[in-house]
Amino acid sequence: MDTDVLVVGAGPTGMTLAGELRVAGVSAVLVDKLAQRSALSKAGGVQSRTQEAFDQRGLLEPLLATGNYPAGTAHFAGITLPLTRDRHRHPWRSIPQVAIEGFLEQHLAAQEIHVLRDHELTGITQDEDGVTATFANGGVIRSRYLVAADGGHSTVRSLLGAEFPGRPGTETVVAADVRLSGDDQAMTHTRSEDGHWVLVFPLGTDPQGRPLRRVSMGGPGRSVPREVPVTEDEIREGLRAVFGSQVELLELCYARRITNAARQATRYRHGRVFLAGDAAHVHLPIGAQGMNTGIQDALNLGWKLGAAVHGWAPGHLLDTYHAERHPVAAAVLRNVQAQSLLMDQQGTGDPDLLAAKDLFAALTRLRDVQYHLDDMVSGMGIRYPMPGTEDQPLVGLPAPDLDLGPVRSHELLRSGRGLLIDPAGRFAEVAALWPDRVDRAGQGTGTEPMLIRPDGYVCWAGDQDALEPALGHWFGEPR
Repeated sequence: MDTDVLVVGAGPTGMTLAGELRVAGVSAVLVDKLAQRSALSKAGGVQSRTQEAFDQRGLLEPLLATGNYPAGTAHFAGITLPLTRDRHRHPWRSIPQVAIEGFLEQHLAAQEIHVLRDHELTGITQDEDGVTATFANGGVIRSRYLVAADGGHSTVRSLLGAEFPGRPGTETVVAADVRLSGDDQAMTHTRSEDGHWVLVFPLGTDPQGRPLRRVSMGGPGRSVPREVPVTEDEIREGLRAVFGSQVELLELCYARRITNAARQATRYRHGRVFLAGDAAHVHLPIGAQGMNTGIQDALNLGWKLGAAVHGWAPGHLLDTYHAERHPVAAAVLRNVQAQSLLMDQQGTGDPDLLAAKDLFAALTRLRDVQYHLDDMVSGMGIRYPMPGTEDQPLVGLPAPDLDLGPVRSHELLRSGRGLLIDPAGRFAEVAALWPDRVDRAGQGTGTEPMLIRPDGYVCWAGDQDALEPALGHWFGEPR
């Protein structure tokens, strides 16, 4: 084998996965067909759950130190959810995808993982032992497993002939990174009476320290073919239609058209090949859910591939990747489609739709509704199907960050191993059977005992008799 895992695609999903594989102690090769990293930001925000995961790996503070990334308030269909701002340890932050990719690539380089660029995949074959990948430049890489993180037009998915059902794109809207002048207060008004709309949110600053903003816009007659270039005049006209003379375009950094296509792979696993990120699911980008969902795919899959390479993974473990992540992306597709409808992105002005949105907006003034929507779009409400979810409220959810005396629990997850919180010191003998896979901590604290997977999800809590079966279920046979 040339490497344990070949990762195809060096976007946020692929680079996160490569980092997780390094934490798991297995080798990875990361390839990309582009000659250099893209300067385009397809996404502009990082959700609370993704920030928690970065914090669990010691990456969040270094990432935030690379720029000015303001905290923001969650929204659903353009309706802000102000009551949710301080619910989570890490609020939603405006961090452009290009900044995340630059940071992750630098982090990987420090771990001696370098992106092999100009590697256009042309073929894959797999057998009982591994996968052979061939490239247009004549290169061949042999690996135990291969992960497709190569985007919505995934070459890997095409070579597999994997089913990718759903809806093709029928409409387009404009997304652009810009510098604007004008009244910041005016920029909160997003829709004109004739159906034109503009959504503006901050993107931090450019290298010269000037504020950048992400602008999305659409309305009657503005859905044109995706390949038609976006011009500065088009951006100016869209701004003027909503803000009048109060907001002006100073600089257009980049712009593209995005579609409302919604597709999801039927299966995420094809033997030794796995689909992740946009290779597994595509949808209209609202709230950066696509990028965050892809990063979470990588976090879910990385430690499981590591377990398989090391030889201790239970037979079902790799299959739990599809079982856990497929429903999550399916739910994202549904909420994005609902948001797109409520936002009336084509500016139809349908009175029935406007009535529905007015009613929905009234409901979102209720705290419980805001909390429900926030859990949905932040990733914090994800609960994986696991043994124990029937009677243990913590099992399947992201682990709480616990004070364990000199350290906090999220810091202990940086090892890439499981973590058994044992406040009464009752489980030392059981934990000792998995010393290379599970750490034990928390003796003397007042927290509830729980077992946390390497990706930060609780997989056991409470019932003493169920601990050893849970350890075997997630961490294999004792040593």
